[in-house]
Amino acid sequence: MIRRMNLMVLGCTSNAGKSLLVTGLCRWFARQGVKVAPFKAQNMSNNARVVDGGEIGVAQWLQARAAGVEPTVHMNPVLLKPEADTRSQVVVHGVARPDLTDVPWMDRGRHLWPPMVESFDEVANAYDLVIIEGAGSPAEINLPDLVNNKMLEYADARALLAVDIDRGGAFAHLYGTWALVPDTTRERLAGYVLNKFRGDASLLSPAPELITERTGMPNIGVLPMLHHELPDEEGATIRARPVVDSSASPLLNVVIVRYPFGSNLDEWHLLPHAAHVRWATRGAELRDADLIVLPGSKHVAADAAWMRERGFAEALAAAAAAGTRIVGVCGGAMMLGERIEDPHGVEGATVGFALLPLRTEMAATKTTEATTVSFPAMSAPWAALAGATVQGYEIRHGQVHGPECGITTTVWAVDNVMATTVHGLFEDSNFVQAVCGIRPAAVLHETFDVLADAIDEHLDTALLHRLSR
Repeated sequence: MIRRMNLMVLGCTSNAGKSLLVTGLCRWFARQGVKVAPFKAQNMSNNARVVDGGEIGVAQWLQARAAGVEPTVHMNPVLLKPEADTRSQVVVHGVARPDLTDVPWMDRGRHLWPPMVESFDEVANAYDLVIIEGAGSPAEINLPDLVNNKMLEYADARALLAVDIDRGGAFAHLYGTWALVPDTTRERLAGYVLNKFRGDASLLSPAPELITERTGMPNIGVLPMLHHELPDEEGATIRARPVVDSSASPLLNVVIVRYPFGSNLDEWHLLPHAAHVRWATRGAELRDADLIVLPGSKHVAADAAWMRERGFAEALAAAAAAGTRIVGVCGGAMMLGERIEDPHGVEGATVGFALLPLRTEMAATKTTEATTVSFPAMSAPWAALAGATVQGYEIRHGQVHGPECGITTTVWAVDNVMATTVHGLFEDSNFVQAVCGIRPAAVLHETFDVLADAIDEHLDTALLHRLSR
């Protein structure tokens, strides 16, 4: 077996395109026959997926799929899930850790570094090449940095530095980052990528050459602004325009409520291929909806209060009375019920919007498991779901009770209002077709190839081969 080096993608800033580049590299190396896997020591996101009994950030789940390997909790050993502006739930090796959530930010490092190292070793020992994703910027000199600089040194990896040229100031970001990182990081910077470029790349000269002259980092390529279907890490993105048969039913207007602590918002990426989809931040924006979606929530009580302040309680009641279909998923399902109790002080108690006879009790431990939902015969307007079997997953503290309106043990419905604790149903093309009347094509694997094709076309692939050996 060829002994390979590890490769890390750092970013000059957040949103520099690190996740996108790692996803493309995972697919590109996999197409070269390399046994490759992703790794990110610490991620911050309320979008997560269930893997081997725990949860990881959706970016690493997507990267593993791009690499064609099974995702594990070791690919993202630490996940921070924001619950408020100054508080995040800490998940370690896929399991929520309330004891660490209560530890001040600056004191967490000594608790988090050992699981980071343990997981990296686990992944590195199982694969020929690990593509490591950094977090934020490695030049945050006011903070101790485990995820970028310390992990880069521990893995003894070479690094690529990505910069978002679309936002402006890219060359200053590159030079400033190179100047501010520790020596141990600077000596491992093997090149930089100008990402998200629009226009004629020949007009960039002589800036790339000057950056190379002053830093020693070669420019390994200019990636254009790519059209792709990969959901953003926070998921509140509508990329697609519906591609539909002209003989199909008219497109539905689907409105998804975008509350502050919405979670798993990436799971709606197929819907724009079968409907007109938009986000709503005020109750008045629900008026012309054919289908209203209340997505998951990392803090149900806070998001329910936010909705009341913005007129959603009255708007939902009016929509339900008018026969508009409403679906609540996980935290959204809890809000559709009558009350949320919190005897263990997990998030806080609140009252729901009382559109379904459900009661939720927040449990001290979190449920994280894969789930299969089989729909029995159902009455209108959900009759098209009868007989459907859909794979999904559950990530929740809330235990929902409402047997008098139970369709299954995880789905409840009364007339036009439905609630489920299961995420991922709307990522199944058959389910989307049953709800919207139009079957969308699966798009993720096509997107992985689009990203790998862009690497083939625009980056110095000979250098990538050298860096990985």
